[in-house]
Amino acid sequence: MNRITYEYPKDGKYGRYGGKFVPETLMPALKELEEAYVRFKDDPEFKKKLKYYLEKFAGRPTPLYYAANLTEELGGPKIYLKREDLAHGGAHKINNTIGQALLAKSMGKTRIIAETGAGQHGVATAMACAALGLKAEIYMGAEDMKRQRLNVFRMRLLGAEVHPVESGSKTLKDAINEALRDWVTNVQTTYYLIGSVVGPHPYPMIVRDFQSVIGFEAKEQILAQEGRLPDAVVACVGGGSNAIGIFYPFLEDKDVELYGIEAAGEGLHSGRHAASLCAGSEGVFHGMLSY
Repeated sequence: MNRITYEYPKDGKYGRYGGKFVPETLMPALKELEEAYVRFKDDPEFKKKLKYYLEKFAGRPTPLYYAANLTEELGGPKIYLKREDLAHGGAHKINNTIGQALLAKSMGKTRIIAETGAGQHGVATAMACAALGLKAEIYMGAEDMKRQRLNVFRMRLLGAEVHPVESGSKTLKDAINEALRDWVTNVQTTYYLIGSVVGPHPYPMIVRDFQSVIGFEAKEQILAQEGRLPDAVVACVGGGSNAIGIFYPFLEDKDVELYGIEAAGEGLHSGRHAASLCAGSEGVFHGMLSY
């Protein structure tokens, strides 16, 4: 893995990637968000609240579990699993949604919007908003709503309003477009809560920082259990939030190899895969330059 890293992105970019590719009407909102995040992220009271909700609400730290049977079956190195599935809600998503919801509340926003595909980010957003007394509205493609009825039920059970998106393919990309339209219209009172390492700056930075609790915990836990750092860290890569969350604290450890695993689907040459980094092409989308 290429180890060109930055403590924070330079001018909103990671090398030549990232950036802000949005309508002029959203630039003031992004500036407000960046200034608020820089102000609050090191604020003792904000950090105290975040720590409280991560521990008491999200159930952190999650365990680092030695998979003895899997290790024996594969006959290779010792395998440890960072059990993010044991966090409240069943995934790592809550680390970011509780952090951003706290940030939104600190900024004086009263309404949270988010997009969701399979529904897990929508559920985590609804959970965070319910805990903090914020209104949650989730945009979800109509086709995705049919496929993920249980998560739609969970979001509504948690008090969120779920908007079916009937345009385009009626899936995630269309839900993102609708959420952006909403944000442009209601930017004064509304916070757009993005769940993946995507979007215009400062969103990738914010998601990275809130999810890095995974890697900082894992680093401390492996040192306690093995007395040294791991030879390698492996993470699946979709939207990238769990991967950068565990990778980030290990980026400066040159002896630790980092492996991101993308879904190859029917093969990299089939055109039916999710391996954007391995087989995609550069382009501007969702307000950023990426693959």
